[in-house]
Amino acid sequence: MPFDPATLDAPFAALKAYDWTADAAPLKTIDQAAIAAHADAALRADLEKRLCGILGGGPSRAAKEYACRKLMMIGTAASVPALAALLGDKDNSHMARFALERIGAPEAAAALRTALGEVSGDLAIGMISSLAARRDAASVPALAALLQGDATIAAAAAEALGRMSSPEALAALASADPFAAGGLGRAVVDARLACAEGLLAAGRRAEARGVYQALLDAAKGKPAAKEVELAATRGVLACVDASLAAL
Repeated sequence: MPFDPATLDAPFAALKAYDWTADAAPLKTIDQAAIAAHADAALRADLEKRLCGILGGGPSRAAKEYACRKLMMIGTAASVPALAALLGDKDNSHMARFALERIGAPEAAAALRTALGEVSGDLAIGMISSLAARRDAASVPALAALLQGDATIAAAAAEALGRMSSPEALAALASADPFAAGGLGRAVVDARLACAEGLLAAGRRAEARGVYQALLDAAKGKPAAKEVELAATRGVLACVDASLAAL
């Protein structure tokens, strides 16, 4: 039976006044609508518009978080402006970016990239994490630039590049010092190893071996780099074993 959008008027009135201590029962109709919207384009558009309306102005943080959760399920490019407006807000940024992370439209990734250049600290780390989760190739230059800045941000950028495992991400990581102080070096090493593991799993043995060998060469002769040398050696051997198994 088609979902009647008129039944959403009262639940959305309740959502506008909703807070953590309020009864969530009136919101069950919105929950049901979000499920039904996957098979009803008109309902989806109506519901998305209503949810975006909650994100601006006076509703509480609880109401906005609820709206973000539903937009994770049914959001489209139409949701991006309302969600992007919250990315610089410390109270609402995380839920907004979680929603953008899950919206497949390219506009969602673009909003996260833009916000990365505008926020700092934990919010920037959040944008980096979401861009990594999306495997957003267009963010590689921005992430590479962050490898030279604040150590905590740089380590997050290195981890993100490792998760992407693309040639561009590898090139960025190769330019970073795997033995830098302050935790960045370990993050770079872990990221390069993650890239190599991804390449090996994808059957790109020669490329994976090149990454392992570069780390092995960099670690040789450095007493403090024994763990790196061991991990890289194991990686090279894994590539050889995989090559032999393929014969």
